[in-house]
Amino acid sequence: MRESLSLFSWALLFSCCWVTQAEIFTSISHMTDLVYTEKELVQSLKEYIKAEESKLAAVKSWANKLDALTKVSTSDPEGYLAHPVNAYKLVKRLNTEWSELESLVLQNPSDGFVSNMSMHRQYFPGEEDKTGAAKALMRLQDTYQLDSEAFSKGKLPGMHSNAMLTVDDCFDMGKTAYNDGDYYHAVLWMQQSLKQLDAGEEAVISKADILDYLSYSVYQMGDLPRAVELTRRLVAIDPSHERAGGNLRYFERLLFKQLNELKQTQQSASEEPIQLGTYIRPKDHLPERDTYEALCRGEGVQMSEARRSRLLCRYQDGKRNPRLLLKPIKEEDEWDSPRIVRFLDMLSDEEIEKIKELAKPRLARATVRDPKTGVLTTANYRVSKSAWLEGEEDPIIDRVNQRIEDITGLTVDTAELLQVANYGVGGQYEPHFDFSRMSDVEAGGATVFPDFGAAIKPKKGTSVFWYNLFRSGEGDYRTRHAACPVLVGSKWVSNKWFHERGQEFRRPCGLTEVD
Repeated sequence: MRESLSLFSWALLFSCCWVTQAEIFTSISHMTDLVYTEKELVQSLKEYIKAEESKLAAVKSWANKLDALTKVSTSDPEGYLAHPVNAYKLVKRLNTEWSELESLVLQNPSDGFVSNMSMHRQYFPGEEDKTGAAKALMRLQDTYQLDSEAFSKGKLPGMHSNAMLTVDDCFDMGKTAYNDGDYYHAVLWMQQSLKQLDAGEEAVISKADILDYLSYSVYQMGDLPRAVELTRRLVAIDPSHERAGGNLRYFERLLFKQLNELKQTQQSASEEPIQLGTYIRPKDHLPERDTYEALCRGEGVQMSEARRSRLLCRYQDGKRNPRLLLKPIKEEDEWDSPRIVRFLDMLSDEEIEKIKELAKPRLARATVRDPKTGVLTTANYRVSKSAWLEGEEDPIIDRVNQRIEDITGLTVDTAELLQVANYGVGGQYEPHFDFSRMSDVEAGGATVFPDFGAAIKPKKGTSVFWYNLFRSGEGDYRTRHAACPVLVGSKWVSNKWFHERGQEFRRPCGLTEVD
């Protein structure tokens, strides 16, 4: 069993939260490499254009577009990637569009360009990565209740960006959900793709293809009248479509049967556009999903003004600890029961940068212990990359560990190593317990406690501390908590977990199980 100290240590703000399957996208730190990779590929492409001007009229317009884009992205890679649409489109370009370009080049091979592409291809995102990036946007959409149109236009809470999703982007989002059997999101994104196409936006995908996916997804959501209406539109556009006629007859029979059973007359499909709230999102494995997501949005915090007025701030000297006498730490109450406190100015900017420097090369997909097998494994409810730092690696790590011990009064001799985690596009850690078994962000990224309705916002250089065990060693089940997906910004967090063993004299047992 272990108590936990969580250090919300720091964050990088950049323009960009459910499950990204792809390891590469669990860390913005690693995704910045893709920005520079893309920039290098653009340069290689421009050199190829110079070598074969006669053949590259079509490719040249592509290069100019990518050149302009990478000038923006490389001027502030983390700021550029902070917007989830930019991150998604970077993945999509490297996964799909660059490959299409390579095929064009191979019609008249250019050794320099192809060699460069081949060299970088091993680092390109795969199909699973693209799927993960799309699901990350859907996770953000659900958690923060964002409609598809706002997303496609780059409108996120507190910011507006020119990071747009095209008709084809929205179609790919919907197709990703469709292929995963997620018809709820398939409907939302296919509808947005259709809406933008009807508004006159140019696209590669056809209206018939969109209607094909949308009509069947709507049927899967149980909306037969609208499924019939959409399929009729599909048949009108493409009478020879291989599935449309059969689907229409099938939907019409089902609707006729349904109306007869309910003794109702047929009514036309709703003319209201499909949007967020038209259909109910299916339930999933997490019973407190609604509470968790509401807290992430800053809703439902269970702290009355009377209770809040009793939360205090103070200077803390670690019970006259010599290292804190001349410079006590600033301590603020975040919650009263269970008690959660925040320590201000816990890490300096210099320490933050050093911890980042040490952790970056070691970042790997964060794992959890499988409750059945006991084996460490990745899980779709924990999406981040993490690294573990030992005290002897650098004086700063040793100094931070000592500071933690001084402030908490707990020995770090039996504690775990300092963990550093970076949450990427849609990165999160769903509600969990720590027992038995660093950073400002522009939006999202809070740590929430669904059981008692608390939401603790990350602040650069501060730490948050709570006990998840009672003095008896029994787990305090109220401390089940979650890391909300980061909507805008990059969240870096460092954690220190103390084991119960070794604290016998520093935190002795109480008289009851819940002391």
